[in-house]
Amino acid sequence: MAYVTATRSSQISLLSRVLSATAGITAALRQRQVYLSTLRELNSLSDRDLADLGIHRAILGDIAFEAAYGTK
Repeated sequence: MAYVTATRSSQISLLSRVLSATAGITAALRQRQVYLSTLRELNSLSDRDLADLGIHRAILGDIAFEAAYGTK
């Protein structure tokens, strides 16, 4: 009696792993850029402008973080 056993290897190639890591790093850098840009713009507002918006200067970092990364 003869039989055949087929096995498939699900190894991820090195190129796929490098591309995946590169995509992850690129996404993280974009998020960081959104955070820094938002924080810079909010810091440029005067205290009066912030008061009109109902925002205290102490929470600007939290607002920028939420804009870049989503809710905490």
